[in-house]
Amino acid sequence: MTGRHASTAGPAGPPFGMPITFRLPDLPHVRHLTQKYAWRLGLGEEAVGDLVIAVNEVATNAVTHGAQSGRMRTWLEGTDLVIEIHDDGTWKPGPVPGAVGGMGLWVARQLCADLTVQADAGGSTVVLRFPAKTS
Repeated sequence: MTGRHASTAGPAGPPFGMPITFRLPDLPHVRHLTQKYAWRLGLGEEAVGDLVIAVNEVATNAVTHGAQSGRMRTWLEGTDLVIEIHDDGTWKPGPVPGAVGGMGLWVARQLCADLTVQADAGGSTVVLRFPAKTS
Protein backbone atom coordinates (compact mmCIF):
# COMPACT_ATOMS: atom_id res chain seq x y z
CA MET A 1 0.00 0.00 0.00
CA THR A 2 1.23 3.48 -0.79
CA GLY A 3 0.38 6.64 1.07
CA ARG A 4 0.25 7.68 4.66
CA HIS A 5 -2.16 6.36 7.25
CA ALA A 6 -5.10 8.39 8.54
CA SER A 7 -6.96 8.10 11.77
CA THR A 8 -10.61 7.21 11.42
CA ALA A 9 -11.44 8.75 14.78
CA GLY A 10 -13.63 11.32 13.04
CA PRO A 11 -13.60 14.95 12.12
CA ALA A 12 -12.12 17.54 14.43
CA GLY A 13 -14.34 20.32 13.08
CA PRO A 14 -18.06 20.68 12.43
CA PRO A 15 -19.57 18.93 9.38
CA PHE A 16 -19.45 21.02 6.22
CA GLY A 17 -22.08 18.91 4.51
CA MET A 18 -24.27 16.01 5.44
CA PRO A 19 -22.56 12.60 5.24
CA ILE A 20 -23.76 10.65 2.22
CA THR A 21 -23.74 7.05 1.10
CA PHE A 22 -23.23 6.56 -2.63
CA ARG A 23 -23.10 3.87 -5.28
CA LEU A 24 -21.71 3.92 -8.82
CA PRO A 25 -24.78 5.66 -10.35
CA ASP A 26 -24.47 8.39 -7.66
CA LEU A 27 -21.02 9.59 -8.73
CA PRO A 28 -22.44 12.62 -10.59
CA HIS A 29 -24.10 13.67 -7.30
CA VAL A 30 -20.78 13.22 -5.44
CA ARG A 31 -19.07 15.47 -8.02
CA HIS A 32 -21.86 18.06 -7.77
CA LEU A 33 -21.64 18.20 -3.95
CA THR A 34 -17.87 18.47 -4.11
CA GLN A 35 -18.11 21.35 -6.57
CA LYS A 36 -20.70 23.07 -4.36
CA TYR A 37 -18.44 22.80 -1.28
CA ALA A 38 -15.48 24.17 -3.24
CA TRP A 39 -17.46 27.19 -4.45
CA ARG A 40 -18.72 27.82 -0.88
CA LEU A 41 -15.09 28.01 0.24
CA GLY A 42 -14.31 30.56 -2.45
CA LEU A 43 -11.89 28.39 -4.39
CA GLY A 44 -10.95 29.49 -7.88
CA GLU A 45 -12.04 27.63 -11.00
CA GLU A 46 -8.82 25.61 -11.35
CA ALA A 47 -8.84 24.60 -7.66
CA VAL A 48 -12.51 23.61 -7.92
CA GLY A 49 -11.70 21.41 -10.91
CA ASP A 50 -8.76 19.80 -9.10
CA LEU A 51 -10.88 19.08 -6.03
CA VAL A 52 -13.70 17.52 -8.09
CA ILE A 53 -11.26 15.33 -10.05
CA ALA A 54 -9.48 14.15 -6.88
CA VAL A 55 -12.71 13.30 -5.06
CA ASN A 56 -14.16 11.62 -8.14
CA GLU A 57 -11.09 9.39 -8.50
CA VAL A 58 -11.27 8.24 -4.88
CA ALA A 59 -15.07 7.83 -4.88
CA THR A 60 -14.89 5.86 -8.13
CA ASN A 61 -12.25 3.57 -6.61
CA ALA A 62 -14.49 3.02 -3.58
CA VAL A 63 -17.42 1.72 -5.64
CA THR A 64 -15.51 -0.11 -8.36
CA HIS A 65 -12.58 -1.65 -6.46
CA GLY A 66 -13.71 -1.57 -2.82
CA ALA A 67 -17.36 -2.31 -2.25
CA GLN A 68 -20.59 -1.54 -4.06
CA SER A 69 -21.18 1.53 -1.92
CA GLY A 70 -19.09 4.20 -0.27
CA ARG A 71 -19.57 6.90 2.33
CA MET A 72 -18.38 10.49 2.10
CA ARG A 73 -18.05 12.91 5.01
CA THR A 74 -16.85 16.49 4.79
CA TRP A 75 -15.77 18.96 7.42
CA LEU A 76 -13.67 22.05 7.93
CA GLU A 77 -10.43 21.99 9.91
CA GLY A 78 -9.32 25.57 10.28
CA THR A 79 -9.62 26.85 6.72
CA ASP A 80 -9.11 23.43 5.10
CA LEU A 81 -11.88 21.38 3.56
CA VAL A 82 -11.41 17.75 4.55
CA ILE A 83 -13.19 14.99 2.63
CA GLU A 84 -13.22 11.41 3.86
CA ILE A 85 -14.31 8.55 1.60
CA HIS A 86 -14.77 5.09 3.08
CA ASP A 87 -15.72 1.73 1.62
CA ASP A 88 -16.07 -1.68 3.24
CA GLY A 89 -13.96 -3.48 0.65
CA THR A 90 -10.59 -5.17 0.95
CA TRP A 91 -7.47 -3.24 -0.01
CA LYS A 92 -5.91 -4.25 -3.31
CA PRO A 93 -2.38 -3.23 -4.34
CA GLY A 94 -1.91 -0.38 -6.79
CA PRO A 95 -1.24 -0.69 -10.52
CA VAL A 96 1.59 -2.77 -11.87
CA PRO A 97 4.16 -1.12 -14.16
CA GLY A 98 2.71 -0.66 -17.63
CA ALA A 99 -0.92 -0.83 -16.42
CA VAL A 100 -3.46 1.19 -18.38
CA GLY A 101 -5.65 2.08 -15.37
CA GLY A 102 -5.35 2.08 -11.63
CA MET A 103 -3.88 5.54 -11.19
CA GLY A 104 -6.78 7.10 -9.24
CA LEU A 105 -5.00 7.53 -5.90
CA TRP A 106 -1.88 8.83 -7.62
CA VAL A 107 -3.93 11.41 -9.54
CA ALA A 108 -5.83 12.44 -6.40
CA ARG A 109 -2.59 12.78 -4.43
CA GLN A 110 -1.23 15.17 -7.08
CA LEU A 111 -4.31 17.42 -6.87
CA CYS A 112 -4.83 17.90 -3.14
CA ALA A 113 -2.74 19.33 -0.33
CA ASP A 114 -2.65 16.01 1.53
CA LEU A 115 -4.02 12.51 1.04
CA THR A 116 -3.90 9.72 3.59
CA VAL A 117 -5.01 6.11 3.29
CA GLN A 118 -5.95 3.60 5.95
CA ALA A 119 -6.88 0.08 4.95
CA ASP A 120 -7.69 -2.78 7.30
CA ALA A 121 -10.29 -5.49 7.81
CA GLY A 122 -12.93 -2.76 8.26
CA GLY A 123 -12.41 -1.38 4.76
CA SER A 124 -10.49 1.47 3.18
CA THR A 125 -10.60 5.12 4.18
CA VAL A 126 -9.06 7.92 2.14
CA VAL A 127 -8.87 11.42 3.60
CA LEU A 128 -8.21 14.34 1.25
CA ARG A 129 -7.37 17.85 2.42
CA PHE A 130 -7.85 21.02 0.38
CA PRO A 131 -6.86 24.49 1.61
CA ALA A 132 -9.54 27.14 1.37
CA LYS A 133 -8.89 30.43 -0.38
CA THR A 134 -6.80 32.69 1.81
CA SER A 135 -7.04 36.47 1.73
